[in-house]
Amino acid sequence: MDWPNLRILALCARNSPNIDVMDSMNKTNWLIILCILASVFSWFIANDQIIDNLAFSGQNLLKGRVWTLFTGLFLHSDVTHLIGNMIFLYIFGNTLENELGENWTLLPFFIGGTASFLLSMIFYDPTIYLIGASAAIFTLTAIIMLLKPLKFSFYFLMPLGLVAIIYFTYNLLAVYMGSQGNISYIGHIIGFLIGVPFGIASNKDWRKNLLITAGLFLIYLLIIWILLPSIGIFV
Repeated sequence: MDWPNLRILALCARNSPNIDVMDSMNKTNWLIILCILASVFSWFIANDQIIDNLAFSGQNLLKGRVWTLFTGLFLHSDVTHLIGNMIFLYIFGNTLENELGENWTLLPFFIGGTASFLLSMIFYDPTIYLIGASAAIFTLTAIIMLLKPLKFSFYFLMPLGLVAIIYFTYNLLAVYMGSQGNISYIGHIIGFLIGVPFGIASNKDWRKNLLITAGLFLIYLLIIWILLPSIGIFV
């Protein structure tokens, strides 16, 4: 469901019988629940006044609506935008939280998301709404890349470090090629770069893990280079 008359730029546990389920659930999963509830609420209410008070924009910030730096993270433009982001948040967020704990997940998430909103104001018109958790999630992907690059994802069928660098590269290429649309590729890049210092601080083996990621990416590119001509995409 689209919001009418708005220019929107999408920023596209251990179990124990003695612990309450709500207390034992990872904080990442609470973020996912909040994103779903906030997004569904905005789709059904769908009026300019409500969205204007929840979505982030440079204009909103100048009006003193500082809370939109946070509320904008939980809004998503449509079902596809929401589902895509929640899959990435579930996989990368829970992986990070299980490795380093909730503080190492929540703090980078909110810092990456809000800082990306603020820095994106340099590149976008102040009237454009910036919404979604994408940039915040990219912050988490950068940390995982430098922390556990070989952690295998059965959803993506590849190591998480490779997933992170592929999507980062895709966004770099999108910006370089001037891709238009309602996706804030620049915001994604900013979020990823914000995550790098967190990843460096998270473990002393970050250099080795960066080299592992680079090696995985080179192998991936080699496989693509070998396979694509065989299926007639290019010669």
